[in-house]
Amino acid sequence: MNIACIFAGGKGTRMTIADRPKQFLEIDNKPILCHTIEHFEKSKSIDKIVVITTIDWLEYTKEIIDKFGFKKVASIIPGGDTALNSQYLGLKAAAEFTDDEDAIVLVHDGVRPLISQKLIDDCIDSVKRHGNGITTAPAIETITITDEDGRIVDIIERSSCQMARAPQAFRLQELLNCHEKSVLEGTHNFIDSASMMRHYGMELFAVVGSSDNIKVTTATDYYICKSMLSGRK
Repeated sequence: MNIACIFAGGKGTRMTIADRPKQFLEIDNKPILCHTIEHFEKSKSIDKIVVITTIDWLEYTKEIIDKFGFKKVASIIPGGDTALNSQYLGLKAAAEFTDDEDAIVLVHDGVRPLISQKLIDDCIDSVKRHGNGITTAPAIETITITDEDGRIVDIIERSSCQMARAPQAFRLQELLNCHEKSVLEGTHNFIDSASMMRHYGMELFAVVGSSDNIKVTTATDYYICKSMLSGRK
C-alpha cells in the first residue's frame, strides 16, 4: 500500500496578501491544498491520503475536500505544535490503514501543488530500490556560506548542490519507528523527516524533480504558482 501524508498546518505568517493560511488561498476557484491533493487523488500509485491541518481550519478542510470529491482522503486530522510533530501524528493515522511492513508513505507539503505523476512514481520506485526517495531540484543560484558577522567564508559550486523539496518517501513503519525513537530520546526537533532519518544513520537517495516544484510561502510564490498552474492548463 502507498499512502500520501499531506501537511497543511502552517499559519502562513510570511504571506502578506491574505486573511487565511496560505494553503487555503484560491487559484482558479480552488484552494492550493486541493490543487495539491488532486495529484495524489489521480495517481494510480496512491491508495490512500491522510491530510493534516491546523485545528482552527479542520472543519473547513473537511468541507473543501468533500466539495471537490476526493475519494482517497481517508483521514483528516489536526496537527501538532511543530511541523515534525504534525508529521508524526499523520504517520500514526496512516499506520491505522495497513499492517503491511512494506507500505510506503510519501510525506508532502500541502502548499506544493506543482508536482507531477512522474515524480510520485519516481519517489515510490526509489523506496523500492533504495529504501527512501528524497525529492530535490538542481540549485540554480550560487550557494554561499557566511559567518555570524555576515562575512562570506565559502562559496559552493552549485553544480554539486541540490535543493531539498517534497515529497519525501520512506517505508511507513520504518519512518514511524524513527519518529517514536526521536520522541523518546527528546531529539524530535529536526527540520524534516529526511534530516531525522539521516541523523539516525539512514543513507538518503535523491529523486531529482523539476525546479517548478516550489513551496508557496510568500506572496511572490503565490503569484508564480498561479501563473504556472494557468500555464499548465
